[in-house]
Amino acid sequence: MSTTQSERLRELLEPLVSSQGLDLEEIAVDSVGRKRVLRVVVDSDTGADLDQIADVSRALSAKLDETDAMGEGEYTLEVGTPGAERLLKEHRHYVRAKGRLVRFQLAEGGELVARILDVDDEGVDLEVPGVKGRKATTRRVAFGDVDKARVQVEFSRKDDKDDKKEEEA
Repeated sequence: MSTTQSERLRELLEPLVSSQGLDLEEIAVDSVGRKRVLRVVVDSDTGADLDQIADVSRALSAKLDETDAMGEGEYTLEVGTPGAERLLKEHRHYVRAKGRLVRFQLAEGGELVARILDVDDEGVDLEVPGVKGRKATTRRVAFGDVDKARVQVEFSRKDDKDDKKEEEA
């Protein structure tokens, strides 16, 4: 997809997504055989539920039908959220990931897996899990020291179990 088409689609669709209380995170046009697929990724600080996804999908579809932004030919519109293992690119992504376990690729080299405790304009405060029975430690990482950061899926989080036991008592 050319930068021009990407910018045009973003300019066209972003106000509609914003009017639904969501952020436009990503736009991608892919060719699948003879058809094209327009993938739109949306999110918000509180997440996006299926009703919001359906509403924004209908609004985007109507807008695209009344313009020539996708040109001639068939295409499929897919609207979704970033998913469980989202890549953290913007400041708001880090804020939304507070409390989550994240894998960081560091600019200095190396990798760090830690839980985000807090986020400010300069970087993140992290809790690095202890190894072999040692206590967890805290660490500060500046955004400039991060090459890449991706949320990790946790199926069973120790803190969640402890919270549930306390609620039951």
